[in-house]
Amino acid sequence: MANILVTGAFGNLGSYVTAELLRQGYAVRCFDLRAPHTEEKAAHFPGLVEVAWGDIRNANLVRQIVRGQDVILHLAAVIPPASDENPALTRSVNMEGTRNLLEAAKAQKTPPRFFYASTFDLFGHTQKLPPPRRADDPIEVSDVYTETKAAGEQMVRESGLPYLIFRFSDMPLIALREAHPIMFEIGLDNRMETMHPADGALAVVNAISHPELWTGRLLLVGGGRENGCQITYRDFFSKLLTAMGIGMLPEEAFSKKEYVTDWLDTEESQRLLRYQRHTFDEIVAEVAALLGWKRFFVPFARPFVRRSILKLSPYWKR
Repeated sequence: MANILVTGAFGNLGSYVTAELLRQGYAVRCFDLRAPHTEEKAAHFPGLVEVAWGDIRNANLVRQIVRGQDVILHLAAVIPPASDENPALTRSVNMEGTRNLLEAAKAQKTPPRFFYASTFDLFGHTQKLPPPRRADDPIEVSDVYTETKAAGEQMVRESGLPYLIFRFSDMPLIALREAHPIMFEIGLDNRMETMHPADGALAVVNAISHPELWTGRLLLVGGGRENGCQITYRDFFSKLLTAMGIGMLPEEAFSKKEYVTDWLDTEESQRLLRYQRHTFDEIVAEVAALLGWKRFFVPFARPFVRRSILKLSPYWKR
């Protein structure tokens, strides 16, 4: 089996990709920043993977970890909201890091195949257009994150390596997260597509055994209409909060702005890779189940929780 390097191997998507690679019998080298949360994820794979800790902006280190690899799965990136909060870091990690990987790959005697994880955010503000978005639709750079992803795609195309690019839909973290003000910056009527990260991981790993795809293909990868994953932000937010016992928040707390999300045409990627397994309702149920015994106390804490979340909204004046 092939030797696979995964960057961002213990992130949201990366941890599922690492698990799926092991399930399918690949030799896996994991590369990530050392931090408490990444060390916790790495502990789930004791002795099963080779782990290299470090900064992707370190070109010398990157050259070392690329050696002997047949495929590079490049998942590491600074994403929203962190990308908005630190644009300089985002440009450095997402662009310089990608460049380091590509240069190291090209220097190999037998250059590896290169997978680049991109985003449906690149389609920009499309709510006035009929859905779904297709791979040949034009892109629109709308923030520092999409600036770096557009640049990354271009670097990969110009690298001369055999490559494959996925533009992923939203993949919610299957975890209990603290509320963040960004949740109020998406208009409730915005179309969005979501997907379980395990399904995204399956698409990535299944692609390795399809050499005909590594010829400069761009595929759109999302949860799919049949799985109820093509929804509105209102659907997303209300179902998740209701399942957790908090209930939907007042509409006045949300921006009415158009956001860079939409539904995707995933017919081709699903036909080739057979990865869409989880429904949106299953995603919601899985997140809500993480409350465990705490769910019994939610009815008592509900007013305080709602009040604390609403304080994060710049639009909520009551």
